[in-house]
Amino acid sequence: DHPRSVCMHTLFEACAEETPSALCVAHADRQLGYDELNRQANQVAHYLETLGTSANSVVAICAERSALNVIGLLGIWKAGGAYLPIDPSYPRERIAFMLEDAGVKVIATQEKFLSKLPIHIRKVVLDKDQDTISRFPHTNPLASVMADNLAYVIYTSGSTGKPKGVEVAHRS
Repeated sequence: DHPRSVCMHTLFEACAEETPSALCVAHADRQLGYDELNRQANQVAHYLETLGTSANSVVAICAERSALNVIGLLGIWKAGGAYLPIDPSYPRERIAFMLEDAGVKVIATQEKFLSKLPIHIRKVVLDKDQDTISRFPHTNPLASVMADNLAYVIYTSGSTGKPKGVEVAHRS
């Protein structure tokens, strides 16, 4: 139960403040408390801001289901961006179409998926770029995102012949 005028990452920041050491994400052999996840997502967010991410920017994320994926998604929101999930198993043509259609300039990914992605898009390699990302502040960014701003873009299956992007605001 939450006010519809508050963005999800703002609600998450409140949880991190209230219960910093509580377990938030557990995947395979990696566990993160709210505070640690918040701090790592903040670093990704500050890095994305230097690459031009702001309110309503669409940033793709192509990563396997993992703690790193959650860090990337939360970091995109905290930078003010909207995320576009890219399934690494999609054919290259579908990935290229979605990225171009959504106007993506930056994609957060993992090193093992680089060969599936177009070379002309700026990449933040969440596992490989850790040294660079770790130089950014742990503090919550000051992105001015409102509930009416874009939260994510999801593409239809393309059953009509061509996938279509559906934009969803934080308020939803």
